[in-house]
Amino acid sequence: MMRESAHIVVDRNVTWQGEAASEPYEVGWGKEAILFLQVLAPAPHAEPAKVRVQISPDGIHWCDEGTTLDLPSSPGDVSHARVAHFGGWLRLATSMKDGHSARVLVSLHLKA
Repeated sequence: MMRESAHIVVDRNVTWQGEAASEPYEVGWGKEAILFLQVLAPAPHAEPAKVRVQISPDGIHWCDEGTTLDLPSSPGDVSHARVAHFGGWLRLATSMKDGHSARVLVSLHLKA
């Protein structure tokens, strides 16, 4: 039996600043996921930020899953996180310092 899979571009050319999060995506049918994060354009002198994988039972209320990844520091660099047992919804979230921002591309790869 062939496993089902999906590739979703969740955010494209979106600027993150302050308290930021990707669009949520319903993933309840999947067994494993890889989230990819690429910086398209960082703000000058942007400091590194930690990005958190978040899960949700309903796509409204969120909690940290426990996995973190670094916000890439250079355009074109990619970071990723592998997660399993994630419930119904996934997203990435971060807290950036005042005056710092980054334009990002977030994609999600799921397998059933």
